[in-house]
Amino acid sequence: MNRKTVFRNLAIVAGILLVIYAFSYFGNDTRGFKGVDTSVAIAQLDANNVEKAQIDDREQQLRLWLKDGNDATGGETEILAKYPEAASEQIFTEISDKGLASYNTTVTQESWLTSILLFVLPMVILLGIFFFVMSRMQGGGRGGVMGFGKSKAKQLNKDMPKTTFADVAGADEAVEELYEIKDFLQNPMRYQSLGAKIPRGVLLYGPPGTGKTLLARAVAGEAGVPFFTISGSDFVEMFVGVGASRVRDMFEQAKQNSPCIIFVDEIDAVGRQRGAGLGGGHDEREQTLNQLLVEMDGFGDRTGVILIAATNRPDILDPALLRPGRFDRQIPVGAPDLAGRRAILKVHSQGKPIDQHADLEGLAKRTVGMSGADLANVINEAALLTARENGTVITEAALEESVDRVVGGPRRKSRIISEHEKKITAYHEGGHTLAAWAMPDIEPVYKVTILARGRTGGHAMTVPEDDKGLMTRSEMIARLVMAMGGRAAEELVFHEPTTGASSDIDMATKIARSMVTEYGMSAKLGAVRYGQEGGDPFLGRSMGQQSDYSHEVAREIDEEVRNLIEAAHTEAWAILNEYRDVLDILATELLERETLTRKDLEKIFHSVEKRPRITAFNDFGHRTPSDKPPVKTPRELAVERGEPLPQHQPEPVFAHQQSSQQAQPQQQYPQPVAPANGYPQPDPSRPQGGIAQPRPDYGAPAGWSAPGWPPRDSGGQGQEGRYSGTPNPGNEWNPPHEQRPSGDEDPQTRPWRGPDGSN
Repeated sequence: MNRKTVFRNLAIVAGILLVIYAFSYFGNDTRGFKGVDTSVAIAQLDANNVEKAQIDDREQQLRLWLKDGNDATGGETEILAKYPEAASEQIFTEISDKGLASYNTTVTQESWLTSILLFVLPMVILLGIFFFVMSRMQGGGRGGVMGFGKSKAKQLNKDMPKTTFADVAGADEAVEELYEIKDFLQNPMRYQSLGAKIPRGVLLYGPPGTGKTLLARAVAGEAGVPFFTISGSDFVEMFVGVGASRVRDMFEQAKQNSPCIIFVDEIDAVGRQRGAGLGGGHDEREQTLNQLLVEMDGFGDRTGVILIAATNRPDILDPALLRPGRFDRQIPVGAPDLAGRRAILKVHSQGKPIDQHADLEGLAKRTVGMSGADLANVINEAALLTARENGTVITEAALEESVDRVVGGPRRKSRIISEHEKKITAYHEGGHTLAAWAMPDIEPVYKVTILARGRTGGHAMTVPEDDKGLMTRSEMIARLVMAMGGRAAEELVFHEPTTGASSDIDMATKIARSMVTEYGMSAKLGAVRYGQEGGDPFLGRSMGQQSDYSHEVAREIDEEVRNLIEAAHTEAWAILNEYRDVLDILATELLERETLTRKDLEKIFHSVEKRPRITAFNDFGHRTPSDKPPVKTPRELAVERGEPLPQHQPEPVFAHQQSSQQAQPQQQYPQPVAPANGYPQPDPSRPQGGIAQPRPDYGAPAGWSAPGWPPRDSGGQGQEGRYSGTPNPGNEWNPPHEQRPSGDEDPQTRPWRGPDGSN
């Protein structure tokens, strides 16, 4: 409730009270009479000082007009006295016997209107209170207390603070897609002249905190058209049919204000898959979803109404909701990359006194995987920490501490740790750090600390040098070795493990099991996906999960997982045993300084050499990898030639078809040799047999051709005119293989051996 609504309600209440007071004041005809005791009034009658009298029998009051005022009446000549019902006859006799010039007796009769009001008014007050309470329970939606089926969508007004696309950083692709919708609403003729139709629905999906709702607020601030917002949970109530009715009313309200935009936040609350789960196909949520599907793409007209929805669970949405015609455009909003994090930090640092020596660029590199909400929280935590210390400038140390708070939680300063436990923690975290430092396929450790934060007693943090979307088998095994480094250090130094490695074991188990069951990185089990995603009946999935493999395969999976973890454990043990002196130095430094950075670690680990790469995924069975290295990127070629690095140019959305008279480029790319029994690749430089067919142009480089184009002719032309290249005389095809490292940068490789000798 905003300030205007509060003032309006107070004005209404004050007006009602003023009317009641005026009615009671001006409706009282005894104004001007002074109230006195009954004895005073009778004494005035006995003294023959009364000129006129008025008896109000119903009110049981006596009004006297005196001849002269006196001390008993305070000098007033008009007095008013009350008398009991039993004295009514005595009062009348007393007045009639005095022989007054005039006297009158009134018996007021209750009017029928007063009787009705006295009966109805209490009921009206009780019903008003009941309706008020019910309206508050229903959220005060459209339609008042009986508006259960009315839409709860709120239209944003001009008084709300506006968010624009300039306030959104790190989601350039999403902004570009949504800007097109905003432009269509403001300039429809530009698109209609080309026969284009704007998408009816846009789905924003991604992890929590990546800016989906922020993008919707930016659209609301930029669109310049009515913008309605509602949550997915607002559709469903305890009454049957309310959700479907609210969907109908929402779209009807939107049609009356078209062109307009409807934003549904957390649409997975109402858009989950139908026909499964505990409620079957007849629960209230599914009826609401059915009505939503009809409104989005049914027989009704929905011109000028665009639906934008946001969710972080697109996997549980109903397929009918995601098809073209409903959500034509699905925009992923993921975690920002380095450039996105840099832009987000710049936006959230505006208006804050950041120290000029603070390294925001380094902060963006150290926060890989953080969402926009996390980065905003980092800047805010740094400001709070600075205010807590009565500082005036946010320093680099405050930013560093805020990152640790967001990642690991606040420091537990009041926790009392014994010297022995602190020593175990130092060796445990030192084992992680040393194992990671000696492995060739893992990011270097950025910081290691034994300070307790959140639920951890310490942590070793690795920071990748760039954003990575893929991970090799060697890199995953290196992470296994690092995870088991803490457990190996405890066993090596203290001769027994502790409970401090529970989270490390859990992480190692997840990595090893995903390698075996999801990524096909087990030579024994092959490139097969074992198991399926767990169904949840509360998410519209199946009632239970059934294994799609036998008990023997399950036993082999457990063995492979155990072999991977045990081999990583053995490798970590070997690293720590070889560099035991270095481990002692690291533990001593941690006990003295509690936190070490990469510069400190470089000094301590100057004698540590990278271990040989313990695995290369080279078990291809009967498939022999190619010895030919992969092509080099333009950046690699520029570095090799000593030329300036090429600037990244965004690819055009489309390219106009080249004119037939346009000269062909001089450089022609050689066509790959295709297998005899495979899919041949056409040669665009050679004439095709049969009738010439037009070649589609998708804006590809010159000399490129789509696989399978031109199509095969049926005129019996020779094979020589159809396909390019020379078929491989043998029926074996060597697949491409990544170039193995060579030279000084290539650490020595040795095959992976598990505890039982399997690879």
